[in-house]
Amino acid sequence: MRITGVRTTVVRMPIPAPPYSTEGAGTKREWYRLGRVTPEKPEPVLEYVIVTIETDEGASGIGEAVTDIGFFGEPVEEVRSAIDVHLGPRLKGKDPFDRETILNSIDFRGNSCAKAGIDLALHDLIGKVLGVPVCVLLGGKVRRRVPVSVEIAGGPPDGMARFCLSGMEHGIRAFKAKIGGIPEDDVERVAAMRAAAGPGVAIRADANQGYSVKEAIRFCHLAERRGVGIDLLEQPVAAWDLDGMAHVRASVDTLIEADESAYSIHDVINIIRRNAADVINIKIDKAGGLYAAKKIAAIAEAAGLKCVLGTAFGLGPEVAAKLHLAASTVGVTDAVEFTEILLHENLLLPPAGNALALPLDADGCMPVPEGPGLGVDFDPERFEAFTVDNRRG
Repeated sequence: MRITGVRTTVVRMPIPAPPYSTEGAGTKREWYRLGRVTPEKPEPVLEYVIVTIETDEGASGIGEAVTDIGFFGEPVEEVRSAIDVHLGPRLKGKDPFDRETILNSIDFRGNSCAKAGIDLALHDLIGKVLGVPVCVLLGGKVRRRVPVSVEIAGGPPDGMARFCLSGMEHGIRAFKAKIGGIPEDDVERVAAMRAAAGPGVAIRADANQGYSVKEAIRFCHLAERRGVGIDLLEQPVAAWDLDGMAHVRASVDTLIEADESAYSIHDVINIIRRNAADVINIKIDKAGGLYAAKKIAAIAEAAGLKCVLGTAFGLGPEVAAKLHLAASTVGVTDAVEFTEILLHENLLLPPAGNALALPLDADGCMPVPEGPGLGVDFDPERFEAFTVDNRRG
C-alpha cells in the first residue's frame, strides 16, 4: 500500500459568545450553546483544515488541524499551505505503516497544527486498514470512559457559580476557571465556584500567563488560606519565564501546570530540568499530533509529572483523537478538557452506539469510540454546509 495524495478542505464553524449564567438552560443542546447572539454582536467563527490521506488501494484516513493565530500562531491560510505545498507532497509514495519515517520527514520547526492534521489522518488510516481503534495503536486502553472537564471564560462570581451548577446537572464534575486579572477578584470567582460545586468536584484555574510571579503567589496563598481547593493553576506567568514559574511552584502548595510553556518534547525537558511545573498540558495540535503527544506523556511520566489533555477546540475527529489519547495514556489526569463540545456541532454521523453523536453521557463522561481508526465519520450533508470554497487559500 502506498500513499497517493493528501487533500485539504477548510470548514468554518460559527460559535456563540460564552455566557456567565446558564439559567433557563433546559436540554443539553441548549446548555451546550453557550449564550445568545444578537445582530449587534455577530457570531465569531472557528476554522479547521480537514486532512484526507488517500492510498492506491482505496483506503483513506481523515484528520483535522486546528487554526488559531492567537494561541498556536498558525492561521488557516498558513496551515493549509504548509500541508498542500510542503508537508503533504512528502508523503506521496510512502507506506502509511512507516509512521516513524513519515512523521520524522515532516518534523520541521513550527507548523505543529499542520503536522497534527496529517498525524491524525495517518493514525485514522492505519487503524481502518488494520480494523482496530486508534487507542490500540497507541498502547491499548487504560480506561474506556473519559470524564469531561469544561472551562468558564471568566465573568462575575455568581454567574460562574451558576454555570457550575448547570454543568453538574448534566453530570460534569470538573471545571476550569479562566482568570489572570486581579488576584483578589479571581479568588472570589473560584471561591464562588467551590461553594456552589461543593467537595468532590475538580476546580482548576487558568491564568493564561496573566500574572506576575508575585501575583501568582498571592493568588495561590489567598485561595489556600480560604480553603478553596484548587486542583491546579495553569500557566500562571509568561511562557518564557520558567525561572519565574519555578519560583511560584516552590512557594505554594497548589499544583502548577505548564501549557503555553510546553509545546515540544524539548520544552518539556526544560520544564523538568527547571522544576517549573507539576503538571504538563498536552494539546494534540500543540504537540504536532498523537505520536508526539505520547512522547511528551512518556517524558512527563519518567519525571513523575501528570498530564492534562487541554482544550484546543476541534470537530469530531479532534474530539475522538483526544478520547483515544486519554484512553491509552496512564499519566493523564482523570478529567479531560472538552470545552469544544460546548462551541459548535461536531458534524459527525450518529451511528448507533457512537457517543459523539451527543457527546456527553448522563454522568459527565464520554465513551471511547470503538470503531476502526478514530471511529468517527462526517455527515456529508452537514459537512458540506460548513465547507469553505475549496479554491480558497
